[in-house]
Amino acid sequence: MNPSRSSLVSVLVPVRDGEAYLDEALRSLAAQTHEDIEVIVVDDGSRDASGDIARGWALRDPRVRVVRQEAQGFVAASRRACAEARGAYLAAMGADDVARPHRIEVQLAALEEEGLDACGGGVAYFPEVTDGLRRYERWLNSLTTVERAQEDLFVECPIGHPTLFARAGAISYRPVDWPEDYDLVLRLWAAGRRFRNVAEVVLDWRDHPSRLARTDPRYSLEAFARCKVEYLRRHLLRGRPAVVWGSGPVGKLHARTLLDAGVEVAAFVDVDQRKIGKRIYGIPVHAHDDGPRDGVVLGAVAGEAARARLRELAREQGRREGDDFVAVA
Repeated sequence: MNPSRSSLVSVLVPVRDGEAYLDEALRSLAAQTHEDIEVIVVDDGSRDASGDIARGWALRDPRVRVVRQEAQGFVAASRRACAEARGAYLAAMGADDVARPHRIEVQLAALEEEGLDACGGGVAYFPEVTDGLRRYERWLNSLTTVERAQEDLFVECPIGHPTLFARAGAISYRPVDWPEDYDLVLRLWAAGRRFRNVAEVVLDWRDHPSRLARTDPRYSLEAFARCKVEYLRRHLLRGRPAVVWGSGPVGKLHARTLLDAGVEVAAFVDVDQRKIGKRIYGIPVHAHDDGPRDGVVLGAVAGEAARARLRELAREQGRREGDDFVAVA
């Protein structure tokens, strides 16, 4: 290994009690085809052997640096890693995940050759994958253009955080009461930054019961909806009323969240004849052909096929995606 004096890419690895997986994660970083990296491990108050594992790597590989702090949580540990970083580029990395050997090389090339501000990459979940995770994996791996990533921005977070790769000045972490990784990507979008996922699978993403996404209430459906509505309210809606296409669970969740945030919801629009003419939360339910034409339509349905149909209907009305139509889920 021949690290340069000034590492080009700083890889951020916050960890707490990750002894079961940390060695494998660091081994995958040591094997990167792009060797000009520094790996910053922030030991966030681990009570297991995580610190010892990281320090052992630092003794063997001068590209690895270890910072110890009292337990403060993922955001504080990530902020500390950013503060310690010396590279012109930052790469997030989960202490329980495995980077493919070409990960840094492929993502660095995407930013340097295309002028992107950030990118994610293809993922492969392991060791046991549910049908839901496989659907999310396929969706995430399909967002390989800037346009596709923006179209589905409010469906879910379009970049798997352990694959995030960005210019050092483009990203920062902040404490929020919804998913901080989604908040980070939405702030990139709000600032006019360009991002996409590289098509190549760059990370094996480990699923296990103690993942934050499975244990932290900030990753609940309600928290995701609050996050989306906050950015919709401040940017796309900008005082315009919302029209919710779909009055099923997805539509109701987003309508409730919009109302809680003080956003006017002018109407629901649905194809279910049993619902048309009724009211939900005091809001009228219209048929598609007599729904309001003003305001911003939120296509609030689950499933890619249903979203594709709503996009088709929006185009028939002359709506522009990202202006007066946006898909949410």
